Amino acid sequence: MITVLSKSGNRVEVQTLEAKTYDWSDVLWIDLHDPTPDETKMIESALGVELPTRKEAQEIEVSSRLYTENRTLFMTATIMVRADKPDLTTAAVTFIYRKQQLITLRFDSPMPFRTFAQRLERSRDAYPTAQKLLLGLFDEIVDRIADILEFVATDLNDLSATIFMEEPAEIGTVNYTSLLSRIGRNGARTANARESLVSLQRLHGFFIEMCSSQQGEELEESWRIAGKDVAALADHATFISGKVSFFLDATLGRVNSEQNTINSQQNKIIKLFSVLAVVLLPPTLIASIYGMNFQVIPELKWKFGYPFSLALMVVSAVVPYLIFRYKRWL
Repeated sequence: MITVLSKSGNRVEVQTLEAKTYDWSDVLWIDLHDPTPDETKMIESALGVELPTRKEAQEIEVSSRLYTENRTLFMTATIMVRADKPDLTTAAVTFIYRKQQLITLRFDSPMPFRTFAQRLERSRDAYPTAQKLLLGLFDEIVDRIADILEFVATDLNDLSATIFMEEPAEIGTVNYTSLLSRIGRNGARTANARESLVSLQRLHGFFIEMCSSQQGEELEESWRIAGKDVAALADHATFISGKVSFFLDATLGRVNSEQNTINSQQNKIIKLFSVLAVVLLPPTLIASIYGMNFQVIPELKWKFGYPFSLALMVVSAVVPYLIFRYKRWL
C-alpha cells in the first residue's frame, strides 16, 4: 500500500494504476506499507531510487543499513512491533531521505506510524518539511520505546511485591509459571527496546553527519535533544535489563526454595511410613505366628496366653520406637 502526503497537506492512498500519472514532485512523504512487487517497481521508476528488499532491510551490518546513493540517504532502523502483545517482535523500517522528500518503507505496522498519522491530521502545519516529518517520526518512535520501558518498570515493581514478600506464601498459592512468563516477556521487551535504541542512535548520528554535507540543509535544533533522549533511554534500558535478570534469579530462587520445602515434606512422610513399617513389623510377625492353624500350639490352652501375646506385641513395637527416638531418627 502506498500513502502519500503532498506539500499542500493532502494525504491520500495512491493505487498502482494511478501512480504513473501522479505528480510526485508535489509529494512530501511517501509511505510504503508492505508494498507489492508492482508498487515497488513503480516507485523505483517514478523516483529514480532503488528500494531495499525485506531481506536487505533486515541485514545487521551498518554498511547495509546506513548508506548514500545519488545524494539520497538510506537509513534502516529496528522498530518495536506489538510490544504490548504476547507475540512481540521487531521490524526493520527504512527511511529514505532526500531534500524536501521522505520515503518510508516498512513491512509491518509499528504503532508510532499510526499515532504519528493521527498527530499529523491534528497539526499538519507543524510538519511543513520532510526533515520535520522525519524528526516527528523519530520522536514518536522514541516516545513509544519510553512508554514500553515505563510499562516494564511498573510491571516489575508489581512483581516485586510477590517475589519479595516478607512472609513466605503457603506452598502452591503462588503461580510461579505465570511470574516467570511475565518476567520473560518484560525481558524480551527490554531486549527489543535496547536493540531499537542502538539502531536509532546509529541512524541519528548518520543523519546529523550527512544531512548538511549531502543535502545542504540546516539541522533542526530538536535533533540534538532527540539524540540525548535516545542516549538516556539506552542507559535506562540497560538498568531495567539488569533488574529483569535480578528478578528472574530471585524468582528461580523462590521456585527452588519451594521445591526444596516440598521435597523435605515428602521425605518426612516417607520417613514416617518407613518407621511405622519397622515398628509394626515385630507385632505383625507375632500375630502371624499365633494366627497359624497348627493343632499343637502350647499357648492356646494357657490361661495367660492372650495377655502374654498382647504384651509381647506391645513390647516388640515399643522397643524399636525407643531405639529410633534415641538415635534421633524421628
